[in-house]
Amino acid sequence: MHVRLAEIDSENWYECCGLELTKDQAEYMESNAVSIAQTKFEPTLKAFAIYSEEKVAGFLMFNTVKEELGGYWVYRIMVDRSSQGKGIGKEATRLMIGEMAKLPHADKIVVGYHPDNKGAHQLYASLGFVDEGDRFGREMAVVKYI
Repeated sequence: MHVRLAEIDSENWYECCGLELTKDQAEYMESNAVSIAQTKFEPTLKAFAIYSEEKVAGFLMFNTVKEELGGYWVYRIMVDRSSQGKGIGKEATRLMIGEMAKLPHADKIVVGYHPDNKGAHQLYASLGFVDEGDRFGREMAVVKYI
């Protein structure tokens, strides 16, 4: 399986808007269209299409400035429901961590998610993110030190 990231551009943005989560997952995340629009008004956000075998299979977005907890935040990461269970999300998250590690003074990555989102919990725990007890509204925040 070959997974790669490509910045959102005129060639892939529409495909990303058509990606779907499972019904259970959809309640935890904004649509990709909203996220892509957000990047136009918050220029510090970087959005990427996740490609698997040269097909758009997912979407992710992170901030390029440090925020709460003194870390760079992951805003979105999703894999289309038809491509889930193949390791694409895990590999894309590894690639994203590599991109974020290039940011100035990158020593901490933070991601927030709803505590009931078991898939997110398993993914981030498997990649070394730890729960230090931080909560923001209805989300918990986990941290990876790099």
